[in-house]
Amino acid sequence: MTTALFHHQDCEKHNMGPEHPESPLRIAAILNQLQDSALLDELVIVRPDEAQRELIAQVHPDSHITQLELIQPPQGRVFVDPDTAIMPDTLRAAFLAAGAAVEATDAILSGEFDTAFCATRPPGHHAERNRAMGFCFFNNVAIAAMRALNYHALERVAIIDFDVHQGNGTMDIFKDDPRVLVCSSFQHPHYPNSHYFMEQEHIVNTPLEAGTDGRGFRRAVERDWLHRLQDHKPQMIFVSAGFDAHELDPLGDLRLTARDYAWVTRLIMDVAKSSARGRVLSILEGGYNLKALAESVDQHLQVLAGH
Repeated sequence: MTTALFHHQDCEKHNMGPEHPESPLRIAAILNQLQDSALLDELVIVRPDEAQRELIAQVHPDSHITQLELIQPPQGRVFVDPDTAIMPDTLRAAFLAAGAAVEATDAILSGEFDTAFCATRPPGHHAERNRAMGFCFFNNVAIAAMRALNYHALERVAIIDFDVHQGNGTMDIFKDDPRVLVCSSFQHPHYPNSHYFMEQEHIVNTPLEAGTDGRGFRRAVERDWLHRLQDHKPQMIFVSAGFDAHELDPLGDLRLTARDYAWVTRLIMDVAKSSARGRVLSILEGGYNLKALAESVDQHLQVLAGH
């Protein structure tokens, strides 16, 4: 079994300020942990290129891309919402994050790798078709899924999102596309509070009350996701891998541990083996306590790598 890690150092140049939780230090913490656990030596490290504009435009209209280019400052920062700033190096990082998602999709579907993880930033799952928000500019997992559907001609895929925040952008993009099963667990009520009542057959909301621990999370996932995934029979599974539902994370009030991320990854792998030839692409979303993030990603990748 071959697992790849997609990473480009320029993703770390996007820096919204020393006080901002979505920090370049997140990637450094992950890589240091993978080095310490020796898992890094087992992974194939891939340095991606920027995504071609037309691939991003399959998800976001060209006007969205152009607007971000127009407001990107030569110095300083411009806020696109109260929490999301665009800096001189932001779009370079965003194009690289999208490029990693596309290249990883191509590599998995060509048989080069079985699974992959994109240690990239900025994250993407809050980015709606026409709107950057919630630290996100381009929806990387949506761009990857669209690549699998439109270029590789897959008929069905699934997107699993276990970030503490609902994957509103992904839901917005695929709300009318039943080829894509979207399963999102999240703390409720909590940011962004926008798609909680969406009730399409292929959109699965799993709201969790503040204080929910790993046992409650596992029960909810088994109740809401398993039969939907088994019925949908995805030919590839994409993961919006947010680790901010961890009990130590400052941006949420759930109580998951690294063991819970290993558990849900194993569930995803089991489904992938039954219908998707084991093909899983995971893309980093949230996770803001550096120690908890690093340990959780390590557990997630241990399972993706077949341990």
